[in-house]
Amino acid sequence: MADVYFNKSHEYIRIEGESGVVGITDYAQKQLGDIVFVELPSKGQAFSAQEEAAVIESVKAASEIYSPISGEVDASNEALIETPALVNEDPEGSGWFFKIKIEDQSELSELMTQTQYEEFLEEID
Repeated sequence: MADVYFNKSHEYIRIEGESGVVGITDYAQKQLGDIVFVELPSKGQAFSAQEEAAVIESVKAASEIYSPISGEVDASNEALIETPALVNEDPEGSGWFFKIKIEDQSELSELMTQTQYEEFLEEID
């Protein structure tokens, strides 16, 4: 199983070699409700850790998506432009937002593991 890390704003990063796949957690999509629009970063765009990288709009609210780590965008999930509901249907699978080349592996230690994230959710619920 791939290594997955989480931040407190409910983004995840799934490590795949030198890159990471970024999206929002199932918890986050449930809180947002039906997703109606997604604005994705462009390939080649660079972000610092915790910098706003994308925007998501639901029937309830608009929300920023933050890059969990520093790096350069390798790809964006263009399927979300036509079908933003993929985020609701499969947030940690086909509903991913972008892939990012990992600039500094040590930044991963600032994020939560799956177990830590589950404990965090228990605290906030």
